[in-house]
Amino acid sequence: MSYAYLFKYIIIGDTGVGKSCLLLQFTDKRFQAIHELTIGVEFGARMVAIDERQIKLQIWDTAGQESFRSITRSYYRGAAGALLVYDITRRETFNHLTRWLEEARQNSNSNMVVMLIGNKSDLGHRRAVSTDEGEEFARKNGLVFMETSAKTSSNVERAFIDTASTIHENITAGVFDVTNESLGIKVGVASSELPNSSSTAGSYAHKNCC
Repeated sequence: MSYAYLFKYIIIGDTGVGKSCLLLQFTDKRFQAIHELTIGVEFGARMVAIDERQIKLQIWDTAGQESFRSITRSYYRGAAGALLVYDITRRETFNHLTRWLEEARQNSNSNMVVMLIGNKSDLGHRRAVSTDEGEEFARKNGLVFMETSAKTSSNVERAFIDTASTIHENITAGVFDVTNESLGIKVGVASSELPNSSSTAGSYAHKNCC
């Protein structure tokens, strides 16, 4: 299917916070309770509609383990958006956000849109990080914030699409030079007739790296 733009995303955060589950829920609309740890990088793609334009999201899900950080760093370059994910039931994953954010900003373009995600909101009875704390971290660091549940799909759609909307707004405002593909945006050939639905079916595939 033709598209107006292609946006490259990267999903980052500690291992086990649900990055791969978020991607699978967004692209395939399903939840996989038992998911092997990501080895290197996994890839998914999906078309969405933003302001009546078809946008293709190309999403790279990275491994959270320290041993794969050098691989992860290489994917920051050329990303227009990032989802920074922590697990609301594991305090340490929230405490590590500053390190992840510093690394992202050191290795990406300065205009990359970052969405902070507090995942596993369905486990509120085990919550270790309050919503207010997530909102405060996002406010201090100029991030967009949202709590999600990859299991129930709560806010998963919004997280990916709101990030795309912000990127599209920045394009309209002239923040991004769309002729520079190193910024994670590629201009496509838009179809003359665009569907009214907010999205179309996606795809999810493993792309493991040594």
